[in-house]
Amino acid sequence: MAYTTIDKPSDYFNTVLWTGNDTDDRTISGVGFSPNWAWIKARNNADAHYLVDTVRGSTKVIFSNSNSAEDTRVSAVKSFASDGYVLGQEAQVNRNSGTFVAWNWLAETSFTNDASSTSIGSIDSAGSFNNDAGFSICSFTGNGTSGASVKHGLSTKPAMMIIKNRDEADSWQVYHHKNTSAPATETLQLNETGATVDTANRWNDTEPTTAILTLGDNPTVNKNGIKYIVYIFSEKQGYSKFGSYVGNGNADGAFIYTGFKPAWFMVKRTDSADSWGLFDNKRDPHNTVGGRFWVDESDAESTGQAMDFLSNGFKIRATNAYWNASGGTYIYMAFAENPFVTSTGIPACAR
Repeated sequence: MAYTTIDKPSDYFNTVLWTGNDTDDRTISGVGFSPNWAWIKARNNADAHYLVDTVRGSTKVIFSNSNSAEDTRVSAVKSFASDGYVLGQEAQVNRNSGTFVAWNWLAETSFTNDASSTSIGSIDSAGSFNNDAGFSICSFTGNGTSGASVKHGLSTKPAMMIIKNRDEADSWQVYHHKNTSAPATETLQLNETGATVDTANRWNDTEPTTAILTLGDNPTVNKNGIKYIVYIFSEKQGYSKFGSYVGNGNADGAFIYTGFKPAWFMVKRTDSADSWGLFDNKRDPHNTVGGRFWVDESDAESTGQAMDFLSNGFKIRATNAYWNASGGTYIYMAFAENPFVTSTGIPACAR
Protein backbone atom coordinates (compact mmCIF):
# COMPACT_ATOMS: atom_id res chain seq x y z
CA MET A 1 0.00 0.00 0.00
CA ALA A 2 1.35 3.46 -0.94
CA TYR A 3 0.83 5.70 2.07
CA THR A 4 2.66 8.72 0.66
CA THR A 5 5.19 9.60 -2.02
CA ILE A 6 6.61 12.45 0.09
CA ASP A 7 8.24 11.41 3.37
CA LYS A 8 9.67 14.87 4.09
CA PRO A 9 7.07 17.55 3.26
CA SER A 10 9.45 20.35 4.26
CA ASP A 11 11.38 19.63 1.06
CA TYR A 12 8.46 21.22 -0.81
CA PHE A 13 6.69 23.48 1.68
CA ASN A 14 8.08 25.22 4.74
CA THR A 15 7.39 28.14 7.07
CA VAL A 16 10.06 30.50 8.39
CA LEU A 17 9.92 33.19 11.10
CA TRP A 18 12.15 36.19 11.68
CA THR A 19 12.44 39.49 13.50
CA GLY A 20 13.15 42.54 11.35
CA ASN A 21 16.27 44.67 11.75
CA ASP A 22 15.91 47.30 9.01
CA THR A 23 19.19 46.14 7.45
CA ASP A 24 19.62 46.16 3.67
CA ASP A 25 20.61 42.97 1.83
CA ARG A 26 19.58 40.82 4.75
CA THR A 27 19.46 37.09 3.98
CA ILE A 28 16.57 35.08 5.41
CA SER A 29 17.46 31.38 5.49
CA GLY A 30 16.04 28.17 6.90
CA VAL A 31 13.51 27.44 4.18
CA GLY A 32 15.38 24.29 3.16
CA PHE A 33 15.15 25.00 -0.57
CA SER A 34 15.11 27.92 -2.96
CA PRO A 35 11.43 28.93 -2.93
CA ASN A 36 9.47 29.67 -6.08
CA TRP A 37 6.55 31.23 -4.21
CA ALA A 38 6.86 33.16 -0.94
CA TRP A 39 3.89 34.59 0.97
CA ILE A 40 5.09 37.02 3.66
CA LYS A 41 3.09 38.64 6.46
CA ALA A 42 4.01 40.99 9.30
CA ARG A 43 2.79 39.43 12.54
CA ASN A 44 2.69 42.43 14.88
CA ASN A 45 1.72 45.14 12.38
CA ALA A 46 -1.28 45.69 10.14
CA ASP A 47 0.60 45.37 6.85
CA ALA A 48 -0.43 43.81 3.56
CA HIS A 49 0.19 40.16 2.74
CA TYR A 50 3.18 40.17 0.34
CA LEU A 51 3.12 37.49 -2.39
CA VAL A 52 6.16 37.14 -4.65
CA ASP A 53 7.34 34.38 -6.98
CA THR A 54 10.15 33.48 -9.36
CA VAL A 55 7.93 33.54 -12.46
CA ARG A 56 7.03 37.23 -12.13
CA GLY A 57 10.29 38.12 -10.34
CA SER A 58 11.04 38.75 -6.68
CA THR A 59 10.38 42.50 -6.83
CA LYS A 60 6.89 42.08 -8.32
CA VAL A 61 4.44 42.03 -5.42
CA ILE A 62 0.73 41.22 -5.22
CA PHE A 63 -1.39 41.34 -2.09
CA SER A 64 -3.89 38.68 -1.01
CA ASN A 65 -5.92 41.25 0.94
CA SER A 66 -6.30 43.66 -1.99
CA ASN A 67 -7.58 43.76 -5.56
CA SER A 68 -4.67 46.05 -6.49
CA ALA A 69 -2.62 45.43 -9.59
CA GLU A 70 0.90 44.05 -9.26
CA ASP A 71 3.36 46.52 -7.77
CA THR A 72 7.15 46.81 -7.95
CA ARG A 73 8.95 46.91 -4.59
CA VAL A 74 12.71 46.86 -5.10
CA SER A 75 13.52 47.10 -1.38
CA ALA A 76 11.27 44.27 -0.18
CA VAL A 77 12.30 40.83 -1.50
CA LYS A 78 15.35 41.78 -3.57
CA SER A 79 16.12 38.25 -4.75
CA PHE A 80 15.56 34.57 -4.05
CA ALA A 81 18.43 32.57 -2.54
CA SER A 82 19.33 28.89 -2.23
CA ASP A 83 17.77 28.62 1.24
CA GLY A 84 15.41 31.61 1.30
CA TYR A 85 15.67 35.19 0.02
CA VAL A 86 17.42 38.52 0.38
CA LEU A 87 15.44 41.40 1.88
CA GLY A 88 15.80 45.14 1.61
CA GLN A 89 14.74 47.69 4.20
CA GLU A 90 11.04 47.88 3.37
CA ALA A 91 9.13 47.98 6.65
CA GLN A 92 6.48 45.50 5.55
CA VAL A 93 9.09 42.71 5.42
CA ASN A 94 11.99 43.97 7.55
CA ARG A 95 10.78 46.63 10.03
CA ASN A 96 13.14 46.97 12.98
CA SER A 97 11.87 44.71 15.82
CA GLY A 98 8.87 43.67 13.70
CA THR A 99 7.99 39.98 13.67
CA PHE A 100 7.36 38.21 10.38
CA VAL A 101 6.25 34.87 8.95
CA ALA A 102 6.69 33.52 5.42
CA TRP A 103 5.14 30.46 3.83
CA ASN A 104 7.21 28.97 1.00
CA TRP A 105 6.53 26.54 -1.84
CA LEU A 106 8.84 24.79 -4.32
CA ALA A 107 7.92 24.59 -8.02
CA GLU A 108 11.48 24.24 -9.34
CA THR A 109 11.15 23.24 -13.05
CA SER A 110 10.47 25.90 -15.70
CA PHE A 111 8.12 25.37 -18.61
CA THR A 112 6.89 27.26 -21.66
CA ASN A 113 4.06 26.34 -23.98
CA ASP A 114 3.48 27.64 -27.49
CA ALA A 115 -0.16 26.63 -27.83
CA SER A 116 -0.19 26.83 -31.63
CA SER A 117 2.79 24.46 -31.85
CA THR A 118 1.87 21.94 -29.17
CA SER A 119 -1.93 22.06 -29.60
CA ILE A 120 -2.16 22.13 -25.81
CA GLY A 121 -4.51 24.96 -24.88
CA SER A 122 -5.30 28.03 -26.95
CA ILE A 123 -3.23 30.63 -25.05
CA ASP A 124 0.56 30.51 -24.66
CA SER A 125 1.76 30.06 -21.09
CA ALA A 126 4.97 29.85 -19.08
CA GLY A 127 5.88 29.17 -15.50
CA SER A 128 7.35 26.58 -13.19
CA PHE A 129 6.06 23.32 -11.76
CA ASN A 130 6.76 20.41 -9.46
CA ASN A 131 4.73 17.32 -10.23
CA ASP A 132 5.96 15.49 -7.13
CA ALA A 133 4.41 18.18 -4.92
CA GLY A 134 1.47 18.97 -7.22
CA PHE A 135 2.23 22.67 -7.49
CA SER A 136 2.69 25.01 -10.43
CA ILE A 137 2.91 28.74 -11.10
CA CYS A 138 1.49 29.71 -14.48
CA SER A 139 1.69 33.04 -16.29
CA PHE A 140 -0.28 33.98 -19.41
CA THR A 141 -1.78 36.89 -21.29
CA GLY A 142 -5.55 36.85 -21.76
CA ASN A 143 -7.41 36.94 -25.07
CA GLY A 144 -10.90 37.79 -23.81
CA THR A 145 -12.46 34.70 -25.39
CA SER A 146 -14.82 32.38 -23.52
CA GLY A 147 -13.54 28.83 -23.61
CA ALA A 148 -9.88 29.82 -23.95
CA SER A 149 -7.57 27.29 -22.35
CA VAL A 150 -4.10 27.40 -20.81
CA LYS A 151 -1.51 24.70 -20.15
CA HIS A 152 -0.98 24.78 -16.38
CA GLY A 153 2.24 22.77 -16.13
CA LEU A 154 1.07 19.86 -13.98
CA SER A 155 0.43 16.30 -15.13
CA THR A 156 -2.46 15.85 -12.66
CA LYS A 157 -5.88 17.49 -12.42
CA PRO A 158 -5.82 20.63 -10.26
CA ALA A 159 -7.83 20.64 -7.04
CA MET A 160 -7.41 24.36 -6.42
CA MET A 161 -6.46 27.37 -8.54
CA ILE A 162 -5.86 30.96 -7.37
CA ILE A 163 -5.66 33.57 -10.14
CA LYS A 164 -4.89 37.30 -10.18
CA ASN A 165 -5.08 40.01 -12.85
CA ARG A 166 -1.57 41.51 -12.68
CA ASP A 167 -2.19 44.68 -14.67
CA GLU A 168 -5.45 46.01 -13.23
CA ALA A 169 -7.37 46.33 -9.97
CA ASP A 170 -9.48 43.18 -10.03
CA SER A 171 -10.40 40.67 -7.34
CA TRP A 172 -8.58 37.36 -6.99
CA GLN A 173 -10.58 34.35 -8.20
CA VAL A 174 -10.42 30.93 -6.55
CA TYR A 175 -11.43 27.55 -7.95
CA HIS A 176 -11.75 24.71 -5.44
CA HIS A 177 -12.84 21.20 -6.44
CA LYS A 178 -14.99 20.81 -3.31
CA ASN A 179 -16.73 24.19 -3.63
CA THR A 180 -20.30 22.81 -4.00
CA SER A 181 -21.21 19.79 -6.10
CA ALA A 182 -20.50 21.74 -9.31
CA PRO A 183 -17.19 23.51 -8.64
CA ALA A 184 -16.64 24.65 -12.23
CA THR A 185 -19.70 26.89 -11.93
CA GLU A 186 -18.51 28.52 -8.69
CA THR A 187 -15.87 31.02 -7.64
CA LEU A 188 -14.61 32.66 -4.45
CA GLN A 189 -12.54 35.83 -4.08
CA LEU A 190 -9.35 35.54 -2.02
CA ASN A 191 -9.36 39.25 -1.12
CA GLU A 192 -13.04 39.29 -0.13
CA THR A 193 -15.27 37.69 2.50
CA GLY A 194 -18.21 36.85 0.23
CA ALA A 195 -19.88 33.48 -0.13
CA THR A 196 -19.32 31.39 -3.24
CA VAL A 197 -20.72 32.91 -6.44
CA ASP A 198 -22.39 30.93 -9.22
CA THR A 199 -20.93 32.20 -12.47
CA ALA A 200 -20.06 30.84 -15.90
CA ASN A 201 -17.62 33.53 -16.96
CA ARG A 202 -14.68 32.53 -14.74
CA TRP A 203 -14.09 28.82 -15.47
CA ASN A 204 -16.51 28.61 -18.42
CA ASP A 205 -18.39 25.88 -16.48
CA THR A 206 -15.47 23.58 -17.31
CA GLU A 207 -13.32 21.69 -14.83
CA PRO A 208 -9.56 21.73 -15.35
CA THR A 209 -7.92 18.63 -16.81
CA THR A 210 -4.52 17.03 -16.30
CA ALA A 211 -3.12 19.43 -18.94
CA ILE A 212 -5.19 22.63 -19.13
CA LEU A 213 -7.44 25.04 -17.28
CA THR A 214 -10.36 26.67 -19.10
CA LEU A 215 -11.40 30.31 -18.76
CA GLY A 216 -14.45 32.44 -19.35
CA ASP A 217 -14.30 36.04 -20.55
CA ASN A 218 -14.53 37.86 -17.21
CA PRO A 219 -11.71 40.43 -16.89
CA THR A 220 -10.70 38.98 -13.52
CA VAL A 221 -9.43 35.89 -15.37
CA ASN A 222 -9.24 36.61 -19.10
CA LYS A 223 -9.18 40.12 -20.56
CA ASN A 224 -7.54 40.63 -23.92
CA GLY A 225 -3.93 41.78 -23.57
CA ILE A 226 -3.86 41.58 -19.76
CA LYS A 227 -1.27 39.51 -17.85
CA TYR A 228 -2.34 36.94 -15.24
CA ILE A 229 -0.66 34.72 -12.68
CA VAL A 230 -2.17 31.46 -11.38
CA TYR A 231 -1.09 29.33 -8.43
CA ILE A 232 -2.25 25.76 -9.10
CA PHE A 233 -2.41 22.75 -6.79
CA SER A 234 -3.29 19.08 -7.07
CA GLU A 235 -3.65 16.72 -4.12
CA LYS A 236 -0.77 14.50 -3.10
CA GLN A 237 -1.50 11.76 -0.59
CA GLY A 238 0.27 12.37 2.70
CA TYR A 239 1.33 15.88 1.67
CA SER A 240 -1.58 18.10 0.60
CA LYS A 241 -5.35 18.11 0.87
CA PHE A 242 -8.04 20.39 -0.60
CA GLY A 243 -11.25 19.32 1.08
CA SER A 244 -14.51 20.44 2.64
CA TYR A 245 -16.50 19.92 5.81
CA VAL A 246 -19.70 20.99 7.56
CA GLY A 247 -19.55 22.80 10.90
CA ASN A 248 -21.50 21.77 14.00
CA GLY A 249 -21.32 24.98 16.07
CA ASN A 250 -19.82 23.07 19.00
CA ALA A 251 -16.45 23.42 20.73
CA ASP A 252 -16.23 19.64 20.29
CA GLY A 253 -16.13 20.24 16.55
CA ALA A 254 -15.73 18.00 13.57
CA PHE A 255 -12.61 15.91 12.99
CA ILE A 256 -11.41 16.16 9.41
CA TYR A 257 -9.09 13.46 8.11
CA THR A 258 -6.27 14.65 5.85
CA GLY A 259 -3.87 11.71 5.99
CA PHE A 260 -1.12 13.83 7.54
CA LYS A 261 -0.20 16.10 10.44
CA PRO A 262 -0.89 19.63 9.15
CA ALA A 263 1.82 22.27 8.93
CA TRP A 264 -0.35 24.93 7.24
CA PHE A 265 -4.08 25.35 6.96
CA MET A 266 -6.35 27.87 5.21
CA VAL A 267 -10.14 27.78 5.53
CA LYS A 268 -13.10 29.67 4.04
CA ARG A 269 -16.81 29.46 4.70
CA THR A 270 -18.60 29.11 1.37
CA ASP A 271 -22.28 29.57 2.24
CA SER A 272 -21.89 32.92 4.01
CA ALA A 273 -19.67 36.01 4.11
CA ASP A 274 -16.71 35.28 6.40
CA SER A 275 -12.97 35.89 6.16
CA TRP A 276 -10.36 33.39 5.04
CA GLY A 277 -8.46 32.10 8.09
CA LEU A 278 -4.82 31.00 7.93
CA PHE A 279 -2.87 28.94 10.50
CA ASP A 280 0.53 27.21 10.72
CA ASN A 281 2.58 25.00 13.03
CA LYS A 282 5.59 27.33 13.40
CA ARG A 283 3.73 30.20 15.06
CA ASP A 284 1.71 27.64 17.06
CA PRO A 285 3.97 24.62 17.62
CA HIS A 286 1.61 23.10 20.21
CA ASN A 287 -2.13 22.52 20.36
CA THR A 288 -4.48 24.25 20.55
CA VAL A 289 -3.66 26.13 17.33
CA GLY A 290 -5.10 29.64 17.46
CA GLY A 291 -2.73 32.18 15.90
CA ARG A 292 -4.51 33.26 12.78
CA PHE A 293 -4.36 35.77 9.96
CA TRP A 294 -7.24 36.93 7.84
CA VAL A 295 -6.10 36.46 4.25
CA ASP A 296 -8.48 39.18 3.02
CA GLU A 297 -7.35 41.70 5.67
CA SER A 298 -4.06 43.41 6.53
CA ASP A 299 -4.67 42.94 10.29
CA ALA A 300 -1.86 41.85 12.58
CA GLU A 301 -1.87 38.29 13.89
CA SER A 302 -4.69 37.51 16.30
CA THR A 303 -5.05 34.62 18.71
CA GLY A 304 -7.72 32.41 20.23
CA GLN A 305 -8.65 28.78 20.39
CA ALA A 306 -9.39 27.37 16.94
CA MET A 307 -8.35 23.77 16.27
CA ASP A 308 -5.98 20.94 17.05
CA PHE A 309 -3.45 19.71 14.47
CA LEU A 310 -3.42 15.92 14.85
CA SER A 311 -1.25 13.18 13.36
CA ASN A 312 -3.84 12.41 10.67
CA GLY A 313 -5.90 15.60 10.32
CA PHE A 314 -7.39 18.41 12.37
CA LYS A 315 -10.20 18.83 14.90
CA ILE A 316 -12.17 22.04 15.29
CA ARG A 317 -12.14 23.42 18.86
CA ALA A 318 -14.08 26.68 18.51
CA THR A 319 -17.68 27.70 17.87
CA ASN A 320 -17.23 30.82 15.76
CA ALA A 321 -18.72 31.14 12.29
CA TYR A 322 -15.38 31.54 10.54
CA TRP A 323 -14.77 27.78 10.68
CA ASN A 324 -17.55 26.13 12.68
CA ALA A 325 -21.04 27.55 12.24
CA SER A 326 -23.73 24.92 12.75
CA GLY A 327 -24.54 23.64 9.27
CA GLY A 328 -22.01 25.99 7.69
CA THR A 329 -20.09 24.68 4.68
CA TYR A 330 -16.31 25.18 4.41
CA ILE A 331 -13.49 24.52 2.01
CA TYR A 332 -9.88 24.22 3.11
CA MET A 333 -6.33 23.96 1.80
CA ALA A 334 -3.71 22.12 3.89
CA PHE A 335 -0.07 21.05 3.67
CA ALA A 336 1.72 18.47 5.79
CA GLU A 337 4.26 18.56 8.55
CA ASN A 338 4.47 14.77 8.39
CA PRO A 339 2.49 12.09 6.55
CA PHE A 340 0.28 9.97 8.82
CA VAL A 341 2.23 6.93 7.62
CA THR A 342 5.52 7.15 5.70
CA SER A 343 6.23 5.33 2.44
CA THR A 344 7.81 2.54 4.51
CA GLY A 345 4.80 2.20 6.85
CA ILE A 346 6.09 4.14 9.84
CA PRO A 347 3.30 6.14 11.57
CA ALA A 348 3.67 9.81 12.55
CA CYS A 349 3.45 10.86 16.18
CA ALA A 350 0.70 13.12 17.53
CA ARG A 351 1.52 16.65 18.71
